[in-house]
Amino acid sequence: MTNAIVSVSKESRLFEPPEAFAAAARVGARETYDAMYRRSIDDPEGFWGELAAELHWFDAPKTIRQWDPPKTRWFEGGTTNLSYNCLDRHVAAGGGDKAALVWEGEPGDVRTLSYTELLRETARCANALRRLGVGAGDRVVIYMGMVPEAAITMLACARIGAIHSVIFGGFAADAVRDRVNDAGAKLIVTQDGAWRRGKVVALKEHVDRALASCPSVEHTLVLRRTGNPIEMVAGRDLEWTETVGVAHHECDAVPVAAEHPLFILYTSGTTGKPKGVLHTTAGYMVGCYVTTKYVFDLRDDDVYWCTADVGWVTGHSYIVYGPLANHATVVMYEGAPNHPGPDRFWAMIAKHRVTVFYTAPTAIRAFIRWGDEHPARHDMSSLRLLGSVGEPINPEAWMWYRDVIGGGRCPIVDTWWQTETGAIMMAPLPGAIATKPGSCTVPFFGVVPKILRHDGTEAATNEGGYLVIEQPWPSMLRTVWGDDERFRETYFSRFPGKYFTGDGARRDEHGYFWVMGRVDDVVNVAGHRLGTAEIESVLVAHPWVAEAAVVGRPDELKGQALVAFVTLKSGREPTDPLAEELAELVSAEIGKFARPDAIRFADALPKTRSGKIMRRLLGELAAGQAPKGDTTTLEDISVLAALRTDDE
Repeated sequence: MTNAIVSVSKESRLFEPPEAFAAAARVGARETYDAMYRRSIDDPEGFWGELAAELHWFDAPKTIRQWDPPKTRWFEGGTTNLSYNCLDRHVAAGGGDKAALVWEGEPGDVRTLSYTELLRETARCANALRRLGVGAGDRVVIYMGMVPEAAITMLACARIGAIHSVIFGGFAADAVRDRVNDAGAKLIVTQDGAWRRGKVVALKEHVDRALASCPSVEHTLVLRRTGNPIEMVAGRDLEWTETVGVAHHECDAVPVAAEHPLFILYTSGTTGKPKGVLHTTAGYMVGCYVTTKYVFDLRDDDVYWCTADVGWVTGHSYIVYGPLANHATVVMYEGAPNHPGPDRFWAMIAKHRVTVFYTAPTAIRAFIRWGDEHPARHDMSSLRLLGSVGEPINPEAWMWYRDVIGGGRCPIVDTWWQTETGAIMMAPLPGAIATKPGSCTVPFFGVVPKILRHDGTEAATNEGGYLVIEQPWPSMLRTVWGDDERFRETYFSRFPGKYFTGDGARRDEHGYFWVMGRVDDVVNVAGHRLGTAEIESVLVAHPWVAEAAVVGRPDELKGQALVAFVTLKSGREPTDPLAEELAELVSAEIGKFARPDAIRFADALPKTRSGKIMRRLLGELAAGQAPKGDTTTLEDISVLAALRTDDE
């Protein structure tokens, strides 16, 4: 038996950057990228020092980088403020009238906040937080929907040196309680409810249940959004309008040290206890600023839309901090992509004349399933760049995205990064790097990825292995909140001195990286360790298949047998011959050892609100077990119930 991860994907299509795009791009040639990348590795202090100098510092850094694995420190001796760099810096330069946030609610209401207006609202919130006793280093939990006030509260915390911890609005009371207690939060900012597919998600009600067991919380600040009835606890609960709305609109940004904690963001852990990933101020700020500038090739007239939720790191880095630090106009949307109809995103792109669109592969596959007629009804000629984030994108979804949404003219930046990395780690710079469908291509500046075998030796070309990062980068996590040993054990014990990403990957003959998914999603079939993402990609290449998830179930003979859960495109019906055809397709494309033992058709797959398929639950179902563990992040619990009914 071998410990190698078998890579089976085959993709030879190559798309050069469009000439007109490259001519106007910040980095318009491969040679320019190569020179900048080489300098970022050979002279990281000089490279990052120059880029950091584009931002505002109260005191300039004295030391750019320190690295004592697994600990790193960046821009020591410097003081800065991320809220100042996102807001005051632009207003002081005369850019206050530019739209900062263009927000659309699910019911269709629209608000636009200029940089001057966003600064004023942030200052009001910061002053209100101070009056509630929040100071530098205190933790503030933000448990809200996708409303401007969520971003305003994040910026307000950064302004006064408080540490924010955004909890995704899809979490239920128990998950909120656990995260609040782990962070030791002093204040929770929430809202009565949030709109989702025309229904109200009762956020305040969840908070009330959680706070029965959260002794550290002194106050709850409540925004009224949906008008659903809520209980306000005297002495604890405060109205946003009566607290923030009446606060003074000026508040100086507090200079904080470069390594001052900025936020805690909880991510799943193998032990079941969420990890509080800690990011600090200056390194994260520089990482978000630089990646946004170059990966999205932002220009002054862009209208930029990232469809993530601020409860996830993508929302932190590429809705709030990165784009605002670059003086971008950012679209923010409250609701679901298919409410009131499956063309909501395309209607919004046409309405707001969006130029840069950044979304997840799982959303793209849903769009494919809903049908090409929906984007075809809308004028999306404003788009000039498309992005993908969250998981590996299968080549056929990549091609659909390019052809149907981008009209064949828009480069695609397929980005790989993590909550822990803080910012994009690998992606094609759109004016310089030729793209291959399904590949995140090349590393960003300062990132040194390697593919290692189980024994720590470097994998050969096109050999699957474990993805590690060899050098520190500015935006990397500093520790796990309250658990430094877990930080060391999780990320630096497997390959000492190197950051282990937890992902499997390979590097092809052109030096392009192909991420194969989480090592946790690797299955061992008759001695072959297979990345499930590659098998799923073969299934989704079938013209009738919209989405697929492959899991392993225990098998006495092979160790694990493969079970594929498949959803079909609209109008297609599941049949036994189709199941056989799909199994044969995998056998032909990859090999008989990868042929699924079972194909299970499903109307939908269990997903989190962020769009990730919960393969753990599917694995338990495939093994004939009742799903256990936390299901509070499921978008639609009825999907799981339907799959269990099918079993019975």
